[in-house]
Amino acid sequence: MHIDGTIGFVGAGNMAEALVRGLLNGGHVEASQISASGPRAERVDELRERFGVHTTIDNREVVARSQIVVLSVKPQIMRRVLTEIAETLRDDALVISIAAGVPIATIEARLRREVRIVRAMPNTPALVDAGATAIARGAHATERDVALAKQIFDAVGLTVVLEEIHLDAVTGLSGSGPAYIFLILEALSDAGVKVGLSRRNAQQLAAQTVLGSAKLLLETNYHPGLLKDMVTSPGGTAIAGLHTLEEGGLRTTLMNAVEVATNRSKELGKAMLSAEG
Repeated sequence: MHIDGTIGFVGAGNMAEALVRGLLNGGHVEASQISASGPRAERVDELRERFGVHTTIDNREVVARSQIVVLSVKPQIMRRVLTEIAETLRDDALVISIAAGVPIATIEARLRREVRIVRAMPNTPALVDAGATAIARGAHATERDVALAKQIFDAVGLTVVLEEIHLDAVTGLSGSGPAYIFLILEALSDAGVKVGLSRRNAQQLAAQTVLGSAKLLLETNYHPGLLKDMVTSPGGTAIAGLHTLEEGGLRTTLMNAVEVATNRSKELGKAMLSAEG
């Protein structure tokens, strides 16, 4: 489905580039509908040359011409950017924020109007069109706004719609999750080398195993426990390996990691709200 209207990216980093590429490759927009801004002229020039979109180093220029404004800046500079663009933001604009940990209330406080906001929590696999994103609507956003935001993030992966209260959990699971998986992949690759495989073969086999396992789960929608049982045979190799993983507390450690990351996200969000107060 084609998206009508203009889209502006405030912030021209990797995630903005992934979304631009996904939207253009999927035929959702034309290059003439997209603009992007960033502090480094050489970076925005790269985007213009690569995708044919309008670029500038002036955030306000992008905001003034955009019906959909995607805030893809680091959380640490979000307050400054919001203050900068507040007066330029169009009355009919939809604001989509992908700044991790920044609550909708913080954005509203800086823009000082009943702005339509959708907050999103994507993850880095969006860079290869395999992202997992959760989106949550602000008080003034409409169902159409949510559907539009979902279409944008569906262009780079899978998107779910949740209440904002759950975005900290999303940050702890899928937002931070790639780091956990990369650690697991590194360990599996090291293990392959230890038992005699070359580093290249071990890494490729480990990565494809994780990719294939995830795809099998998504396409069958079977419970992970059932898929695990399909691999294990009586007295076989997989059950021996699983016993070692359970003995080492892998399941508990991963659960604790998600919980700790979720709590940290909550702390950062509360700190931002307190600063606004």
